[in-house]
Amino acid sequence: MLITFFRSIILYIIVLIVMRLMGKREIGQLQPFELAISIMIADLASIPMTETGIPISNGIIPILGLLVMHLIISIINMKSLKGREIICGKPRILIYRGKIDEKALQRERFTINELQERLRGNNVVNLGDVEYAILETSGQVTVIQKPEKRNTIPEDFNIQPEYEGIPYDLVIDGRIMEENLQAIGKNYEWLKKQVEKFKMLPEEALVVTIDGKGQIFCQKKE
Repeated sequence: MLITFFRSIILYIIVLIVMRLMGKREIGQLQPFELAISIMIADLASIPMTETGIPISNGIIPILGLLVMHLIISIINMKSLKGREIICGKPRILIYRGKIDEKALQRERFTINELQERLRGNNVVNLGDVEYAILETSGQVTVIQKPEKRNTIPEDFNIQPEYEGIPYDLVIDGRIMEENLQAIGKNYEWLKKQVEKFKMLPEEALVVTIDGKGQIFCQKKE
């Protein structure tokens, strides 16, 4: 029992390291070759995890081999447009200038109901509101609405919004984020003065953030 427990931990760590080396995108939008490798890694890890008679190296070595294969395919994908087209395919326009392309739907084996479902996933409930719908190589559908149906933005009214910047975490669970303090040109003493306004010390805060306008959000740990 203990052997299975420790083998599971070792394989989990190996798979976690491999997935991190494959890049963050693997967790989100998977290309077909990435999905295939992910499934194979899961299968390879599960066998030596439960079968104690099989050497653990029988799972680790093939997983590392798949990592090497992934890196090679990724390099081809980045360097060659033709290779990228063969490996990942090309985006397909499903709706062009407001008209559904039936041939494109047939090639991609998409039904009208599936198309409507994807549109609803993009907060579009009416087919008549869509100017373009593009099936990406990752399988997601990008929707561009007709100009009169799009949400208005400040530029439509000749308004120039103030620069907002990005928020920074200054304290997380009582831990001071020194790098973020340095990034905004502040130090601990400044942070302490700001947090004391909320009647606490930085180390007592659950979270402290500052946005691009200098507004601070602070909440105390319970």
